[in-house]
Amino acid sequence: MIASDRISAFDVILPRPIPCKGQVLNQIAAYMLKATEDICPNWLIATPAPNCAIGKKCQPFKVEMVIRGNLTGHAWRTYDSGKRILCGVSMPEGMKENDFFPAPIITPSTKAEIGHDEDISKEDIIKSGIVKEADYEILEKYTHALFQRGKELAAKQGLILVDTKYEFGKIGDTIYLMDEIHTPDSSRYFYADGYEARQAAGERQKQLSKEFVREWLIANGFMGKEGQQVPAMSDEWISTISNRYIELYEKVIGEKFIPQPLSDTETKKKIEDVLKSLVG
Repeated sequence: MIASDRISAFDVILPRPIPCKGQVLNQIAAYMLKATEDICPNWLIATPAPNCAIGKKCQPFKVEMVIRGNLTGHAWRTYDSGKRILCGVSMPEGMKENDFFPAPIITPSTKAEIGHDEDISKEDIIKSGIVKEADYEILEKYTHALFQRGKELAAKQGLILVDTKYEFGKIGDTIYLMDEIHTPDSSRYFYADGYEARQAAGERQKQLSKEFVREWLIANGFMGKEGQQVPAMSDEWISTISNRYIELYEKVIGEKFIPQPLSDTETKKKIEDVLKSLVG
């Protein structure tokens, strides 16, 4: 799997790549998969190049297990519209944007091959046969455990893991964690320092995630709907996005980010060397 520098929002690939994004995502994901491998098996075997991962090919479950610790993003937009049910889960009255839920909630979405992912309840997932009930119980258990570990890792770096999503697949009877985890593309982080004061004052939370890209698109009249045009992305805005990704890497990993640009030829050679060692 090659983590490219392209960026998407609202299920639309934006027109310009973000420098270093692929390396950031790949290296954070590899770090987090290693840090959670005691919770459940995962797909990763090796990372031969900065933006490349080699792993097991699984039969994916066609759902994303979205878990939320705070009322933010899509959950807040749903709540602010007056609704109190999201994916069959009740949200308490009287909450403010970015408040903690009494306990994390799982709000799954379908994994669409074409078009937008859609919210779906646990009951409908099982009823429609998308995931068998016994398997879903395992996905739920893994999701809560992974999120708890992610929050603990984030707390050590002065961050709050606000929400994230996990994807799972199967090889035989074994369920594996797939794809990237706890990256800025799949997760949202707040800075812990000053969180309570900002909430009390009704101020926006300082965060590290891709949400700022979505907010910029919304402010410029784009939400991925038919007939809408992606706004132009200036060089300055591209640089801002890249720097935010690097900032998240350094905060989450606790190490200085070192860009490691490789040519396609160099990357191919590193991949081939690892593949040769795996097949003996």
